[in-house]
Amino acid sequence: MELQEGIGWLAVGAGPPAEGAHPDGSARPRRGTMPRMDEGKPPRPLPDSGGARGLLRVPLLQKLVVADLVINLVAYFVMRGASAQYADEIMLGSLLITLSLNTVLVYWSLRPLQALQMTAARVAAGDLEARVSPSRLADRNIARIGITLNALLDRLLADQARVRYLTAQAIGAADAERAHLARELHDSTAQSLSAVEMLLAATLADAPAGPAGAGLRERLGTMREVVTEALREVRTLSHRVHPSALEHLGLAAALEMLAKRTLEQTAIQSRVEARVHAAISPLVASVLYRVAQEALNNALRHAGARGISVRLEVDEHTARLTVRDDGTGFDVKAAESARTGMGLFMMRERLVLVNGELFIHSDLGRGTTVQADAPNTAEAR
Repeated sequence: MELQEGIGWLAVGAGPPAEGAHPDGSARPRRGTMPRMDEGKPPRPLPDSGGARGLLRVPLLQKLVVADLVINLVAYFVMRGASAQYADEIMLGSLLITLSLNTVLVYWSLRPLQALQMTAARVAAGDLEARVSPSRLADRNIARIGITLNALLDRLLADQARVRYLTAQAIGAADAERAHLARELHDSTAQSLSAVEMLLAATLADAPAGPAGAGLRERLGTMREVVTEALREVRTLSHRVHPSALEHLGLAAALEMLAKRTLEQTAIQSRVEARVHAAISPLVASVLYRVAQEALNNALRHAGARGISVRLEVDEHTARLTVRDDGTGFDVKAAESARTGMGLFMMRERLVLVNGELFIHSDLGRGTTVQADAPNTAEAR
């Protein structure tokens, strides 16, 4: 099976979508699977249990009204049964008790707002796994805000998982088509051009000698050069579309050929270093190859680099690819926010297919480093 078709098989044949359970009890789809969408389903209502918990769930306004009413009624009846000389003390004690109780009720009822603020801050920082923890002392209305926020975050993650699933299918289908096109170029077009080149060589050898055949030999030689150049371009295109060296020679050799073919028409110096201590998953190898291809093309087109280094490190647990250049560098955040191209997006999405991560560090005038990490588990191999 072709490597690129393997990516399509992973994306298309991933099986039915599944969901995982979050620690707070909310359902959440696992990354890389197609989520089930509960369209229009409102958040689950907060259960109103009886007893002390039910009292704690009473809205803050009702708590304050009832507490103040009870304290004032008790103070009223105490004052009626007490002598007039204690009236001021009773009123002052009632005021202090009311103030203290109101303070405690407001503090504990509004304390869950701190959890809402912390959760919102974590989400704003990019942690979409953050959730509001339930509180037994929370006001019912404030608790509903937390439940609604959790439901919104669950829907956001479900939508994100769905987008990633569809992206994986699109990438897999594109890679499968590239593999098919590469086979057609290699097995059909290149073979036909090779046959034409051989026929021209034979015809050129049989051409009449002397001045009579000079013109014919010149035309045949020109035709042979054109066919030879076309054959070379077709083979280069076939390799770029789908590298056969990746299957037959391994990732390290394929990276060396990629750097050579990509930079052979330039004055850029390249160095490829490989430290491979374990077999690498074919799928991971394909993803890292595509990341290296995109990184080299970006360095060639935009960086103005004089030198590029490619480093591959593979062990039993991790596969790491690092591509460095000494070019002009760029603002990574601005580039990803502008989304003027699909290169960075495609690199990240390809790594998502293998649960990998992409790290890009660049300073203006100091070059760029692209690092791709992916797990290299025994199951993947």
